[in-house]
Amino acid sequence: MSFRVLAINPGSTSTKIAVFEDHTPLFEKTLRHDPAELDKYGGIIDQYDFRKQLVMEAMRENNVDPATLHAAVGRGGLVRPVSGGTMKISPSMLRDLKDPSLWGRIHASNLGAFIANAISEDLNIPAFIVDPVVVDEFDEIARISGIPEIERKSLMHALNIRYISRLVANDMGKKHDEANQIGVHMGGGISVAAIKAGRVVDVNNALLGMGSFSPQRAGALPIGDLLDLAYSGKYSKKELTTYLTKTAGLMAYLGTDSGIEVNKRIQEGDKKAELILKAMCYQVAKEIGACATVLNGKVDAIFLSGGLVYNALIVDEIKARTGFIAPIHLYPGEKEMEALCQGGIRVLSGLEEAMEYPYQ
Repeated sequence: MSFRVLAINPGSTSTKIAVFEDHTPLFEKTLRHDPAELDKYGGIIDQYDFRKQLVMEAMRENNVDPATLHAAVGRGGLVRPVSGGTMKISPSMLRDLKDPSLWGRIHASNLGAFIANAISEDLNIPAFIVDPVVVDEFDEIARISGIPEIERKSLMHALNIRYISRLVANDMGKKHDEANQIGVHMGGGISVAAIKAGRVVDVNNALLGMGSFSPQRAGALPIGDLLDLAYSGKYSKKELTTYLTKTAGLMAYLGTDSGIEVNKRIQEGDKKAELILKAMCYQVAKEIGACATVLNGKVDAIFLSGGLVYNALIVDEIKARTGFIAPIHLYPGEKEMEALCQGGIRVLSGLEEAMEYPYQ
């Protein structure tokens, strides 16, 4: 039997949707939303019915009868920390997705579960999320930070990293839970993960405070100098947070977060652009090396994914420093929509059991 699954991945002013029948994409589309239209709603979660109707219209316009769907899958959003995999949407999950106190904010991706749940209720089909950004499979030793008041947390590009790790394991002829890998996702932020027998046992905080700097984010910083900056009076907490997560990294040094633009400058002889880009690659390579120690040097593969993998200079720089550790696999771009659909299909086909949300 074949299975047809709808995936929904909301962003702040867009909603990506895709329908797969087994491994075949029937269509993928990005629905754009006018910010003025969204402003009519009281909050992010209040947009779900508006976006749901657009999703249903898009399916019909692309000759997919909603009645033929077997499941709806939403982007996970900021739920409480969970194990990786496919998880049933539940009332307690939806409650948590409405609660800004869990992570200090409500992200647009939180809408994915609400839209998927509403469609599932209309069609009487299952609804899931897959590998939200807060997947937490850390070994306990990885949680220790250096002071008791702060615990290291898992916050990463989990959906893409965990899906690519499945593809790489398959490429090697191994089961997902048999392979040790180092997974790298490089986009606006950068995640470098140690994957031990299919579990992400350690990863840098890809949003704020750990790892390499990226096109938009600061990564790890010298603590003393950061404290001086925080207490300088130059920034409020909100302004400094925005700086460190949105306009740091390549943006701060070069005024652009575009790898294409940086490459163009390098080709035109811009030595500063070359230094900064190579420094980013240097830091990514150091993170890969650190993950190799987490895995005791037993690394079957390294994979590089995300938009920056289209940049040959970045890939070559990282390969030159880390190729001795393990074979390097390249997966440029992201496969998030495919990952969402395949998470649902694995459950429907009996390859994986859907997890219950472990919070009531």
